[in-house]
Amino acid sequence: MQNIVSIEWFILAALCAATAAAAVWWLSPATRSNSLEQDLLTSDGRTDAVFLFDDTTLIGWSSGARKFIGDHAESFSWSMLRDQLSRNYPGLPQSPGFLKDVGPLVLSGTAAAESREAHCEWIDGITRVQLRRSTLDEQNRSLDQELTTLRAAVHQAPYPVWLQSDEGEITWSNLAYDDLIQKIRGRGSDVAEPLFSELDQPKTSGKPERISIPLPESTKRLWYNISTTETEAGWLCHAVDVNAVVDAEVAQRNFVQTLAKTFAQLSIGLAIFDRNRQLVLFNPVLVDLTALSPDFLSSRPNLMSFFDRLRDQRMMPEPKNYSSWRQQMEDLLKAAAEGNYQETWSLPSGSVYSVSGRPHPDGAIAFLFEDITAEVSLTRQFRSELEMGQSIMDQMDEAIAVFANDGTMTFSNTAYHKLWKMDPDASFAKVSIMDASRVWQDTCDPTPAWGEIRDFVAANDTREPWWTKVKLRDGTPMMCKVSGIQNGATMVSFRDPDLSLPRADQERFTIADHS
Repeated sequence: MQNIVSIEWFILAALCAATAAAAVWWLSPATRSNSLEQDLLTSDGRTDAVFLFDDTTLIGWSSGARKFIGDHAESFSWSMLRDQLSRNYPGLPQSPGFLKDVGPLVLSGTAAAESREAHCEWIDGITRVQLRRSTLDEQNRSLDQELTTLRAAVHQAPYPVWLQSDEGEITWSNLAYDDLIQKIRGRGSDVAEPLFSELDQPKTSGKPERISIPLPESTKRLWYNISTTETEAGWLCHAVDVNAVVDAEVAQRNFVQTLAKTFAQLSIGLAIFDRNRQLVLFNPVLVDLTALSPDFLSSRPNLMSFFDRLRDQRMMPEPKNYSSWRQQMEDLLKAAAEGNYQETWSLPSGSVYSVSGRPHPDGAIAFLFEDITAEVSLTRQFRSELEMGQSIMDQMDEAIAVFANDGTMTFSNTAYHKLWKMDPDASFAKVSIMDASRVWQDTCDPTPAWGEIRDFVAANDTREPWWTKVKLRDGTPMMCKVSGIQNGATMVSFRDPDLSLPRADQERFTIADHS
């Protein structure tokens, strides 16, 4: 009996030891990890492929995953898996750590993924990616949800959408279309009767067409761009409100017409080229100045064609050769774009044009043509008369200098230059009465006449002419005559005293005797 008890105790101790050993084995990290991996790789009947990652390193995979891994099991990583799946499963994380932070993800596959789903989750430090097919119920549920979403999106769309049969009846419409019908026809109107009755052209062309509908009791019309698409159920039509666009186009057209009327009153020819360098606006004066036909200008020629035609019409300076002409046009275009083009064209006909180029908003360029032939002719005539007057004064023996009312010397003749050995034209600096009187004082014997001449030039009241005698330091006597002339100027002349004054001067001039 005692032996039997000993045997039982021995058997019990053996069982306890075996149980403890099994528990230790089961609780060991390696065994626990292997068991977890096996559980994670277990198929649920829909699994095509399962991947297990420790961080970015592949540590396990199912038989269905072998076609993705191939012969690269040892080097296969998370980035390699993502490279293969990212196109078919958009949204796959860049790194497994993302799943630890945000939790499990279910990614719907694209059409190329054959209706599969990618289930990604992080479990006790292991990242599990499972690719599986959706069940028929799940597919139907997904399709129903998608259909409901599409119906709500179309029905709540902010622009009118409707379905129209080949016979012209409205078989379906969204809320925006129904609201528009009530706005135009009132409540309770027949929805089946088309609101847009001019849809034949959009159906034929296949392009959006602009169609308007009149507002009741008003002259205003509502404008829409209508697009049509042929379906099995009829014509699916979309209407986009373009009233703001139409109003902007009308405002722009009115503005352009206003500009055209304004420019038509100008005496300067105007040509505006858009950013594509095509003529978009010109005024009637341009036709008169350039001799270009209105038909040519209305055809919207580009900038090079415009200037080529000007050259053919001999309405611009003749270039030396064609290659230099092209370079000249490129320089002209660049200068005009920078606002620096300003030239005077002397035409073969004898006319003279002032041509300028100015930049305009949005890359446009405007050219202005002004006939300045009359001004140039008048300037040339005036310059010729001045030169003739200067030539006549240079032939006189009397030394003459003219000072403006601000004391600046504006004129002197050759005799003056020789007498005082100075030429005011040889210097860029202006010669004043102070400068001239200083030269006189240095060259002549002392006399108070120079101060009186300076006072006379600066005086603004009535000035009586007078003359006096002065003497050069070499003893040569001179007669100095001072008189006020037009616009407050003063003329000072020096002459030989042996030449007596004319009788009129003797009666008119006051003698200032400083001897």
